[in-house]
Amino acid sequence: SFPLERLLVETDSPFLAPIPMRGRKCEPAFVKHTAMKLAEVLGMPFDELASLTTANAKSCFGI
Repeated sequence: SFPLERLLVETDSPFLAPIPMRGRKCEPAFVKHTAMKLAEVLGMPFDELASLTTANAKSCFGI
């Protein structure tokens, strides 16, 4: 278990694109695929995870 208020999502850009994009150069725009898989693993709706991680990123980076 980990505190969800500290969860951020990122890609391994420019390496190892997510499965739907495998074989292509990874880019930050592919982060949605990472978040979709994470939501599935955590058993939460994608929209909820997206809102949570967006709020966390804003808090982390002061924006």
